[in-house]
Amino acid sequence: MSDEPSPITVPSGIPALEAAAEAPRLIAPQVLIITGMSGAGRTRAAAVLEDLDWYVVDNLPAQMLVHLVGLVAKGGPGGGQQRIAAVVDVRTREFFADLAEVLAGLRATGTDYRILFLDSSDEVLVRRFEQVRRPHPLQGDGRILDGIEAERALLADIRERADVLIDTSELSVHDLAREVRSAVTGDGEDVLRVNIVSFGFKYGLPLDADHVVDVRFLSNPYWITELRHLTGRDEPVRNYVLGLPGATDFVDRYASALEPVLAGYLHEEKRYVTIAVGCTGGKHRSVAVSDALARRLRERGQRVTVTARDLGKE
Repeated sequence: MSDEPSPITVPSGIPALEAAAEAPRLIAPQVLIITGMSGAGRTRAAAVLEDLDWYVVDNLPAQMLVHLVGLVAKGGPGGGQQRIAAVVDVRTREFFADLAEVLAGLRATGTDYRILFLDSSDEVLVRRFEQVRRPHPLQGDGRILDGIEAERALLADIRERADVLIDTSELSVHDLAREVRSAVTGDGEDVLRVNIVSFGFKYGLPLDADHVVDVRFLSNPYWITELRHLTGRDEPVRNYVLGLPGATDFVDRYASALEPVLAGYLHEEKRYVTIAVGCTGGKHRSVAVSDALARRLRERGQRVTVTARDLGKE
């Protein structure tokens, strides 16, 4: 056997290049977890996200989330879009109980996620289940309300942790689609979406309100014959309401008071806030004040949408 060294078959410098080269980095996908009450519109929300080119998985056991994220990050299902929406809810029964642990595991791997929670009033949920003639998934041998109550108890913790909460009680399928699109699209990471909703107290509080403003301290244009048939979006009513003593001062001071609150929401990773402005019927004062407040907040750089929930109910 020869003592001569083996001939060099690899060009010089290649090992050094290999040692210096960084391993390919996996791009962490955007992850949106859709959950909430059965009958509140999760299927519709998932369809909207599919239309926005998200990779959507419905009725996913919580334990599969980590595997799905890893699969997409490596270039599996979903292609290169890197946006996953997973519908996780009580239909998976015992698997849903592990969701909190799974979310902690996702965070530990460096995966950022958001939670979209869909809710609705008990009355509306009962009506929806009766219309489709299907039992609630947790109803068992009891009533639909028994299933709803059990589901609310199971979802209480995840509801508190939700980044976006949408109450669909008064929303059409088209309204819900707009809300979902607004929740998942934006100009950048540091954008807080502010939704101002005018409402009438006699129709009930908006369930998704983070702040409730009562403007019934202002005189009611309803009692002025020339203004009764108009709304807060008509100039005569707007001028009347905002010309009342204290009205403009209230709007200015409330907009200033919201500045540290909205900044704090951004710091705490809350990206969506609903401010409900109420009067008696939701037709005059609340509508005019909502529009004025929206203008003040936009002047301060906030991204604001305005909804008149109860306009047209009278």
